Amino acid sequence: MILWGKFDFFEEKSGGKASIPAEITGKIQCCSSGRGRIAVGCDNGTVGLLDRSFKLSFGFQAHASNVLFIQQLKQRNFLMTVGDDEQISSQTSSMCLKVFDLDKVQEESSSTTTPFCTQILRIFTNQYPEAKITSFLVLEEAPPILLVAIGLDSGSIYCIKGDIARERITRFKLQIETVDGISSSITGLGFRVEGRALHLFAVTPSSVTMFSLHDQPPKRHTLDQIGCETNAVTMSDRLDLVIGRPEAVYFYEVDGRGPCWAFDGEKKFLGWFRGYLLSVIEDQRSSKNTFNVYDLKNRLIAHSMAVGEVSHLLCEWGYIILIMSDKRVLCIGEKDMESKLDMLFKKNSYTVAINLVQSQQADPAATAEVLRKYGDHLYKTQKYDEAMSQYINTIGHLEPSYVIQKFLDAQRIYNLTNYLENLHDQGLGSKDHTTLLLNCYTKLKDVEKLNKFIKDEDGVGELKFDVETAIKVCRAAGYHEYAMFVARKAGRHEWYLKILLEDLGRYHEALQYISSLESNQAGVTVKEYGKILVEHMPVETVEILLKLCTDGGESTSKRASNGMYLLMLPTPMDFVNIFVHSPQCLMDFLEKYISKVKDSPAQIEIHNTLLELYLSNDLSFPSVSQENGVENHDVKARSSTGVAIGYNENKEKSYLDKKDAKKEKNRVERQQKGLGLLKSSWTSEMEHPLYDVDLAVILCEMNAFKDGLLFLYEKMKLYKEVIACYMQAHDHEGLIACCKKLGDSSQGGDPSLWGDLLKYFGELGEDCSKEVKEVLTYVERDDILPPIVVLQTLSKNPCLTLSVVKDYIARKLEQESKLIEDDRRSIEKDQEETNVMKKEIEDLKTNAKIFQLSKCTACTFTLDLPAVHFMCMHSFHLRCLGDNEKECPECAPEYRSIIEKKRSLEQNARDQDLFFQLLKSSKDGFSVIADYFSKGIVSKTTIAPPENS
Repeated sequence: MILWGKFDFFEEKSGGKASIPAEITGKIQCCSSGRGRIAVGCDNGTVGLLDRSFKLSFGFQAHASNVLFIQQLKQRNFLMTVGDDEQISSQTSSMCLKVFDLDKVQEESSSTTTPFCTQILRIFTNQYPEAKITSFLVLEEAPPILLVAIGLDSGSIYCIKGDIARERITRFKLQIETVDGISSSITGLGFRVEGRALHLFAVTPSSVTMFSLHDQPPKRHTLDQIGCETNAVTMSDRLDLVIGRPEAVYFYEVDGRGPCWAFDGEKKFLGWFRGYLLSVIEDQRSSKNTFNVYDLKNRLIAHSMAVGEVSHLLCEWGYIILIMSDKRVLCIGEKDMESKLDMLFKKNSYTVAINLVQSQQADPAATAEVLRKYGDHLYKTQKYDEAMSQYINTIGHLEPSYVIQKFLDAQRIYNLTNYLENLHDQGLGSKDHTTLLLNCYTKLKDVEKLNKFIKDEDGVGELKFDVETAIKVCRAAGYHEYAMFVARKAGRHEWYLKILLEDLGRYHEALQYISSLESNQAGVTVKEYGKILVEHMPVETVEILLKLCTDGGESTSKRASNGMYLLMLPTPMDFVNIFVHSPQCLMDFLEKYISKVKDSPAQIEIHNTLLELYLSNDLSFPSVSQENGVENHDVKARSSTGVAIGYNENKEKSYLDKKDAKKEKNRVERQQKGLGLLKSSWTSEMEHPLYDVDLAVILCEMNAFKDGLLFLYEKMKLYKEVIACYMQAHDHEGLIACCKKLGDSSQGGDPSLWGDLLKYFGELGEDCSKEVKEVLTYVERDDILPPIVVLQTLSKNPCLTLSVVKDYIARKLEQESKLIEDDRRSIEKDQEETNVMKKEIEDLKTNAKIFQLSKCTACTFTLDLPAVHFMCMHSFHLRCLGDNEKECPECAPEYRSIIEKKRSLEQNARDQDLFFQLLKSSKDGFSVIADYFSKGIVSKTTIAPPENS
């Protein structure tokens, strides 16, 4: 103990003025902390609950005479007490266990309240004989299951397990091993729970025993043959048993005795608080008591003070509470970390401060701050090497510039190099740090370290510096090989290729390097440097791209068998941007790709891009530089002589004519390819095309590609747009042929196209009699337009004569006459039938009906009374009709069907959508309306009157 430092990390918070309130008159026998209050039990049987200011919240009479033990449960607001009550008979013990529910308080008078006692349990029974209780402990398992251990002076432990509040319990007994037949008193108990394992420590003055309660029956293990007295037992935060003897403090785990600490003096009380060991020690010489707080990890005494006679030691509200025998209370609290560190810094006890923050698991920033102060202290005393050791430990928390500035000023370049190396080893070196470290190596001329830093001769591990900065420094200094080494090792392929292409111009080597990379890495590098590669080596670049997108090493059968295969490969659309200045190469690349891959996931995007290339009027060629060379040559020639200028101008004009002709030929070829792509990617078997239709239409319109537009409009069933193209071109022959093809309703066409065509000729303003007669043939055949509409439409063209429509009108008038005659006959027939029905109805109303049937229509037996006769001339026995006397069973089905039809018609009259749908789909809308009127639907439809405002 001489080597242990003493510090005052705790202080008294109560100022020595706190005490147990005067309302508690009895002697305090037991205490329990938890749930933000302290419960005390007295020898007069009362229990008091104290709040944070040690004032009595409320008290009540728990037992008749004496409260021996008390414990507050943590998971439920219950209070358990052990004490003496009135003895019911001479055969029963007065000692009982009570459970109080502190949430249920019953008012006894205006000044007292008593919590509800949920259970009273007799501790001693015939099977469990009475003995003096020396210790008491409760373990809360899964609520409401409790495990109560009661230690006796006979060396026995009575255990009660279960829902004690409902008396659903089991009892069992544990016995300490006797020595020479003599039993020792149980002085302390402790539970240890590890997963499903449950252990109970039992301490006597002469032994330490552990029971494995998860075994059945519980197994007993004697851990030691020494023990301790009452109150010198506690459990650590690691659930180790701690006992105090005059010579030392001993720790026990499940497998036996652990470490011990030699603290002299009789241990009156032991406790545990936030990793600290608490002990009240009586000096054997002076018999004075000292309260010590031990920090066992850092081997120091965190607090020490002389105290009087202590009756109870407990912890609550983050304080250590000592209740003295004279009912005074000492409330001791831990100082905050900042105060403790300030105290240590003033004493220059930096090592202790470091150990303290590390042992109390302070946040890394706080630990780094202590290390920084220690480093500053060593720096001031010119112990630079030791200071740097502390600063290195702050890496990751302390700003590196703080350390770097100090050692730049001190010109301690070796220490600075050491710090920067560690900074890079931890992967925290920034660009500036890498630059500074490389400069340090340069100033020190330490070629070996520089080479090791750059090339890492063992070749193991990742680079511990900012790769980009190192590459830039080496590249700027002309050490391209070093820069390429770093880039290649770090996998910075973009830097490796940048040096190859921009600095060294080794394009072929760059392509070989890209080919050696994995597919995804090669794709990334090509995206970045593809423009340069396409410019200088277009053919080779396209081949690499094809290999990337198709993985030429794989067979077609494998690609077909694995549906996910193509999804894992890049698509040509990922590399379109690199061809921004080389559209011809892009077109070649895409054509080669679609010839190899038929089911690419980006098939639509690829076709869209190809269509744009095919249908565009202008497409740049790889020979643009040659054209520029010709132009430059012409300019040069112009400056020589006037004769040369005229000659060169004529030559240039001839060259441009040839170039335009070649360009036009190329454009036509591309458009034919585009038309072929449009058709092959949208065949009759396909429901949807393999390109964006809207984009294709826009491209065809922008570039005036009529063939493409006609194909797209026809596939999209936009027949009116198709004939609009012919109208715009005044192609009458093609227009009529198109209508013959697209206006045939039997083939799924639109007959209304003939009406649009007739309207076109009516508004044409020129003689088109031949075409109009041909159109009228189809209009008449399919009965597309009424004659009046035809006449109104064609009357707008002043160049057309009546002879054009004379035959058509004559035939139509003849047809109409026949229809009128048929309708007249139908009307006369319906009128005759109606008159017959009216006469029959009148006869039923005015004349008597004679029923002459002699047999029942249902059973065919002779008709007798009572009988029922219906107007339909059917007669029935009343008994044969049953409950249905109002309608004839024979005629009822027909009548119901008529009623159902009528109801259906009335319901259809209210269905406006059905009416307008029939009206729209019919060739003659008037016939639909007439049909509705003929069925009496429209006339009987009622309109709801408007609501009054």
